[in-house]
Amino acid sequence: MTVGLAEATDRVAAVDPALADVIRRAGPIHHRKRDPDGPFGALVRAITFQQLSGRSAIAIHGRLRASVDGPLTPEALLALSDAQMRAAGLSGAKTAALRDLATKVLDGTVVLKAGARMPDDEIMGRLVTVRGIGPWTAEMFLIFELRRLDVWPVDDLGVRQGFTQIWQRDEVPTPKQLEPEGERFRPYRTVLARYCWAATALEPGDTSVDLR
Repeated sequence: MTVGLAEATDRVAAVDPALADVIRRAGPIHHRKRDPDGPFGALVRAITFQQLSGRSAIAIHGRLRASVDGPLTPEALLALSDAQMRAAGLSGAKTAALRDLATKVLDGTVVLKAGARMPDDEIMGRLVTVRGIGPWTAEMFLIFELRRLDVWPVDDLGVRQGFTQIWQRDEVPTPKQLEPEGERFRPYRTVLARYCWAATALEPGDTSVDLR
């Protein structure tokens, strides 16, 4: 039986009163809209947006998308020339990363269509073989595109800072220190992560924060 976000949130809230208080103050979380170009498009967007400011990333991604006539598929992306990639504003490194992604989707290394049936660790293991995709990008893909409920991104600074605020720790934990802290919230550590992010946006007395 598939558990939805609301039920997962209730179960996580029942584990710890400090987290339950943040959940009450922040309000319910919701799934973000999936990328209109599907899982492949979401990964293309993630690579394109890396290390860029919001406006620049949006502009470059928009030009790249406009250069593809029709659906954004691995075949369509590989059909673009390096000159077209450069004209969109992509660096040589990102061009190589996007070509590597498309190639690995086509050769079966990265299996997006069957992704919903694969364990999280297998999906991550395949994704991080792609140039330009590290563990954090893979985790965000699992959380927001595949909507997996048990992802615990301990390398994310916002998660670590939020955890520190919720449980009033003196120091921000290292990723290694934070990893075991999520165990009691299995199999809904994604919900824990989402509320750690929310905690960093809450001020004393706040009753809600946008978690869409």
